[in-house]
Amino acid sequence: MNIYPPIPVLRIFDEEIARRHYVDFLGFTVDWVHRFGENFPVFMQVSRGDCVIQLSEHHGDACPGASLRIRVDGLDELQRSLVQQDYKYAKPGPPVDKPWGERELGLGDPFGNRLTFFEPKASA
Repeated sequence: MNIYPPIPVLRIFDEEIARRHYVDFLGFTVDWVHRFGENFPVFMQVSRGDCVIQLSEHHGDACPGASLRIRVDGLDELQRSLVQQDYKYAKPGPPVDKPWGERELGLGDPFGNRLTFFEPKASA
């Protein structure tokens, strides 16, 4: 028996806006897209490295306002790459040291969800 990491589902309201944010800005790749038919809501999966997120326009799949914590190696590099894009809807500041031994970079998405990228602080 194996138990694998969960795949979170985030509520979105517009596929084009989601693609601009998750793919163009955050650098995720679209793995697949599903609709039950023409003029139906989208259900899609995006990934970057080992991070996998599913995005759904379907009412009832998830509630807006979810919060994800995503561990990264190279938090400063991620922050610099995001700032360099000069994305109209997100201007990430520098990572913040937290008292529990991590550094964090928080970003909201256009649908009210929160993504917190983090890495453990280096030991002294």
